[in-house]
Amino acid sequence: MASPPPPTSSAPTGFSLRKIAIPAFGPSLLFGIGEGAILPIVPLTARDLGASVSMAALMVALISIGSLLNNIPASLITMRWGERWAIVVAGIWSGLGMSLCVLTSHLGLFATGCLMVGMSQAVYNLARQSYMTEAVPITYRARALSTLGGVMRIGMFIGPFLAAAAVHAFGLQAAYVIGIIGVLGAAVVGARIPDLPVPPHPAGQDAPATPTLVSTLRDHRRVFLTIGVGVVLVSAVRASRQAVIPLWAEHLALAPAVASLIYGLAGGIDMLVFYPAGKVMDYKGRRWVAVPSMLIMGVAMLLMPLTTGFATLLMAALAIGFGNGIGSGMIMTLGADHSPRHGRAHFLGVWRLMSDIGSSSGPALLSLLAASLSLALGIAATGLIALVAAAVLASSIPTRRTGAGGAHEK
Repeated sequence: MASPPPPTSSAPTGFSLRKIAIPAFGPSLLFGIGEGAILPIVPLTARDLGASVSMAALMVALISIGSLLNNIPASLITMRWGERWAIVVAGIWSGLGMSLCVLTSHLGLFATGCLMVGMSQAVYNLARQSYMTEAVPITYRARALSTLGGVMRIGMFIGPFLAAAAVHAFGLQAAYVIGIIGVLGAAVVGARIPDLPVPPHPAGQDAPATPTLVSTLRDHRRVFLTIGVGVVLVSAVRASRQAVIPLWAEHLALAPAVASLIYGLAGGIDMLVFYPAGKVMDYKGRRWVAVPSMLIMGVAMLLMPLTTGFATLLMAALAIGFGNGIGSGMIMTLGADHSPRHGRAHFLGVWRLMSDIGSSSGPALLSLLAASLSLALGIAATGLIALVAAAVLASSIPTRRTGAGGAHEK
């Protein structure tokens, strides 16, 4: 197994996250706004086109399916064209998909547009992670990637509000205009990202063989079978949390406005803690955030079926939001830590595929358990998965830190 690069002993002089804020984080904010603007509108548009309720839900799922299926092709695109142009292409392709959604009156073409949006999501997410991994010194890596994830979440939070205002003023199709402006804006800003320098080849050494997907799987199989399994479990829990809070609020017969308030407050906590968590990961080590994140979410979900009203559900939801928030960028950081310099896109493609498999299977398992047993048992099972994820991460994440001190923890 190829080991991750050793941590540096001190922060590089002259580097500042603020200096790269606009080119590094600007596209993520705009891309998040663009996607956030259309996500609540997709099922409504599908219904207007004659889709049933289940078919409308499938249109939303197609975005996730498109991302899942395109992770490996995304790695090939990124290796062929480079991170900068992959980001640009992703924004343009997403804009084309949204345009197809808004211009067509055929449900099949609308589904194609949704699939295109998901495909572009895979390319964009992989390219931005690969770029930041290479561009940011390892002593700032967790802060940079946590901020990257946090900024994307902020965009996804802002997008629906902009879309709501546009829909109120101009109708349902205006949400897609907001979305198109957002993703094309991300492409424009992304085009201004400076190209990464090609690392010089050491004199007197043979050039490394061009990595393939198969060689990447073989060389890093131990990482994929240990930390990678933890990533699958983490993603399953994170995706399930989005359904857990509103479903249990409905079970308690809380008004929809109250359920939305609880969900929104949990999301607010989620967005407030990403940078401090990244700083802890840089200075103390990845375990100090990864394990507590899953422990907090697991305990909160185990306790949620015991809640009986607004106050107790709010406490559980806030704990879930806090646990998820401190884990912002965690999966990207772990992937960056273990990705090789040569063939990084292949490695991250597999990494993101495993993450998306977890994101798809988590809500499906929750739905299955809720239908066959009970919603309470389904939520509790999700909490147990979080505790298992914490155990897997605790046993597999290397015990070292990559912060300013750069010392190894043994």
